[in-house]
Amino acid sequence: MKAQTLLKQNADQTRKITVTGYLTKSRTLVVILVLCASLVIGSLCALAMGSEHIAISQIFAAFLAKVTGSASPISREQEVILFSLRVPRIALSLGVGAALAIAGAAFQALLRNPLADPYVLGVSGGAALGSIVAIMFAAEFAVSRPLFGFAGAAAATLIVYRLGRRDGDPAHLVLAGVVMSTFISSVIVLLTSLADNVKLRNITLWLLGDLSSGSVEGLSFVIIAGVVGVIVLMTQSRALNLMMIGERDAFALGVETARVRWIVYLTASLLTGTAVAAGGAIGYVGLVVPHLVRLAAGTDNRLVIPASAMAGAILVLIADTVARTALSPRELPTGAITALIGAPVFVYLLIRKR
Repeated sequence: MKAQTLLKQNADQTRKITVTGYLTKSRTLVVILVLCASLVIGSLCALAMGSEHIAISQIFAAFLAKVTGSASPISREQEVILFSLRVPRIALSLGVGAALAIAGAAFQALLRNPLADPYVLGVSGGAALGSIVAIMFAAEFAVSRPLFGFAGAAAATLIVYRLGRRDGDPAHLVLAGVVMSTFISSVIVLLTSLADNVKLRNITLWLLGDLSSGSVEGLSFVIIAGVVGVIVLMTQSRALNLMMIGERDAFALGVETARVRWIVYLTASLLTGTAVAAGGAIGYVGLVVPHLVRLAAGTDNRLVIPASAMAGAILVLIADTVARTALSPRELPTGAITALIGAPVFVYLLIRKR
C-alpha cells in the first residue's frame, strides 16, 4: 500500500512538472528557428569582420565561385584570409561552444545542481592537464592533444565520481570536483615551471582560451564529438527529465539510473575533453548558456540540449569575434571575453532568481 501511494505521488509530481514545462511543437520551432537565424547572421558577420574587411555580398560570391570553380570576385589575399583563416576558426569556435554548452546542460540536469559545470566538476581541469602533457611531451603527434585531453577528462570524471558519489546527494560530486580542480591546477603549475620559453608561451595562451592555435585535427575531433554527444544525450533526454525530480523517484518510475548516469558522464567527458583540447580553457559557457536556455525555452531536456548547443556556439562565436577585432591587429584571449560576458550574466541570473 505504501509503495502504491509513493508511485502515485511520483506520477502526480511528474505530471505536474510535465504540464508546467510542457514542450510544444510551436515553442520548439520558434526557439530552433531563432537560434539558427542568429547562428547564420553571426557567422556571416564574423566572416566579414577583421583587420581585412570583406563585404557579405563578396563572401557569398566567393563561396559560389569556390563551389562552381569560377573566378573569385575577391583578391588572392582575401581568399586566403577567408578560407584558410576565418572559416576554420569560426568552425572551431562553433564546435567548442556547442560542446561545452551541451556538457554543462547534461551535468546540471544529471546532478540537479545549477552550478554544475565541467570546470566546477574538475572535468575541464583533467582535459587541460592531459592537453598540457601532450604539448610538452608529444607535440610532434597531430592528434596527441585531443586524445590526451579526452583521456584526462575521462580520468578526472572517474576519480570525482568515485570520491563524491552518494545516493540521493549530488552535492558530494560538486565538492569532490572542486577538490580535484584545485589539485589539477597545482599539477599544471608544476608542469609549466618545467617548460621552456616557447612551450610556456603556447601553454599560457592555450590556458587563456586561444582559438587561433587550433588545428584541423582538433576541429575534426570537436565536430565528431559534438554530433555524437548530441545524438547520445538526446536519447537520454526523457530519462534526464525524470532524474531531475530525483534519482530514487526516477528509478521507481522505471528509469535505469545507473546506466543513464554512466552514459551522461562519459558523453559529457568526451565533449569537454575534445573542446578543451581543441580550443583551450574557455570558461562560463557550460555554466551560463543552459541557464539562459531554460529561462527562454523551459526545462525539457529534449529542447534544452540542442538549444544549448546552438546558444553555446553563438556565445563563443561572439566572444572570438570580439577577441579578433577589439584591438586589431592584436588579438585577445577568447576565454577572457567569455568571462567578461558570462560573469555579469551569471550574477544577473543569481540576483533575478533571488
